[in-house]
Amino acid sequence: MADVTITRTDTGTKARYVATIEGVEGEGELTLSKVSDTLIIADHTGVPDTMRRMGVAGTLAERLFADARAAGQRIVPLCPFVRGYAQKRKEETSDVTQW
Repeated sequence: MADVTITRTDTGTKARYVATIEGVEGEGELTLSKVSDTLIIADHTGVPDTMRRMGVAGTLAERLFADARAAGQRIVPLCPFVRGYAQKRKEETSDVTQW
């Protein structure tokens, strides 16, 4: 798996995770909407062709779940990728997933 660097930027009602890999063009992203202090919606995950099969989307989802857990938040996984990630890892994500 590639060495992925993830940064997060926040606005009042939205947040965006950006994933980059040194020497690889493009950036992956995962966006979310903040419903309240304790509820967020994962809206979209996207990875360019240059990053496919490098584990970038999974790394973004891992970070989302870790951050939500640390902040005491629940995630509504509207994004198909995040939904699939949570379903495949029900035991480890059930504490922060709101179906």
